[in-house]
Amino acid sequence: MRSLLADETMAYMPDVRRCAGSRALLLSAAPDDQPPNPPYLGQWVTLHLAEGRLRGDVCANAEEPLPFMDETFDLILLRHALELPPLSLDEVVRVLAPGGMLVLTGVNPLSGWTPWWLWRTRGSATQARSPIQLAARLRRAEVQVERVQRVGQVLPLSSTASGGAPGWLGGGYVLIARKRGPANAPTRLRPKPVTAPVRAGLAPGARRSSVS
Repeated sequence: MRSLLADETMAYMPDVRRCAGSRALLLSAAPDDQPPNPPYLGQWVTLHLAEGRLRGDVCANAEEPLPFMDETFDLILLRHALELPPLSLDEVVRVLAPGGMLVLTGVNPLSGWTPWWLWRTRGSATQARSPIQLAARLRRAEVQVERVQRVGQVLPLSSTASGGAPGWLGGGYVLIARKRGPANAPTRLRPKPVTAPVRAGLAPGARRSSVS
């Protein structure tokens, strides 16, 4: 699983490094997960989801709306958080600012990881979400999906045992999306008064005099 998380990070970091804004949110299923440090982002809010509770910089009940105002974050990074109910994707979209980026990672239920995933999460309420279904829900919420990328190994083995298989066969995915914002109004240019040029030539018939 650590190898899969590392592959996901390598896949989305080029997008995150280009993201700019004043606030970002990391919402992760791992209790020790830390936010990245891209150069153009300001304050990070870090939350961990476990047993129906949000813990970290803010403590709240995950069944309730996220404790943030609408359109607060310019970047939201969800690391396997939607696999732990009752987190709502609609709430995530609500607190994402227009033009803001959403980065979402998870285990693909149609991959070779599914038997291992079902065994590891037996007896719990976790659920692997299909990236195709998530992309469809985001489009209905006026969020533009830029790409969905499969990452990781074919099977839940170490990178050495799996032989370094291509990422498109892997059991994890990275979804990059951006919330649509209001259309930019055209800028109306105000005419600037132009000062008439001052004629610096001599009057007709006048001659220049030189002082020796």
